Amino acid sequence: MVAKTIEARAIREPEILSAMRTVPRHEFVPPEERAHAYEDRPLPIGHRQTISQPYIVALLAQLCELRGGERVLEVGTGSGYQAAVLAEIADSVYTIEIVEPIARRAAETLKRLHYDNVHCRFGDGAEGWPGVGPFDAIVITAAPKRDVPAPLLRQLSDGGRLIAPVGDDEQRLLVFERKGNRFRKRLGDAVRFVPLTGQHAG
Repeated sequence: MVAKTIEARAIREPEILSAMRTVPRHEFVPPEERAHAYEDRPLPIGHRQTISQPYIVALLAQLCELRGGERVLEVGTGSGYQAAVLAEIADSVYTIEIVEPIARRAAETLKRLHYDNVHCRFGDGAEGWPGVGPFDAIVITAAPKRDVPAPLLRQLSDGGRLIAPVGDDEQRLLVFERKGNRFRKRLGDAVRFVPLTGQHAG
């Protein structure tokens, strides 16, 4: 999977490739989908949610530009797979999921696989995790229709990067980099994620 669908598509950072080889994706999908766990496509995980295709997981990790030692916030835990990949590189990952059964299952999976540096929470991820940040990187794995929620931008550290899919029918990745009180924004690839929900979802 890594050689054919990730490394071949310009994901070259050794830390990311190692993380993608290490994290057992089959542990994060329902039993009936395990035969397809290492195919490069999203898979259903219940409650109208999906686990992202491996290439997109690697791409989001690459856009974070992690070097080790960072504190990362993930909005939209889903299966927990993205959090596990990030946790292989970063010092700590804080992840929030708004669908309670999904949040509970992801937390159980991450605990069973001994990802002790991943901290899970059920709640509105669009509000961030006040009192824990600032975060060196923030990854949003669900798409706001128009704008990234302001509470998340406020919790980004100086020099930090926020990656989010934005849009409704047509979505593009946006990468924000904070410099003091200003944010530099860059447009990335076309993508397809489930909609972001919650009070500040936009």
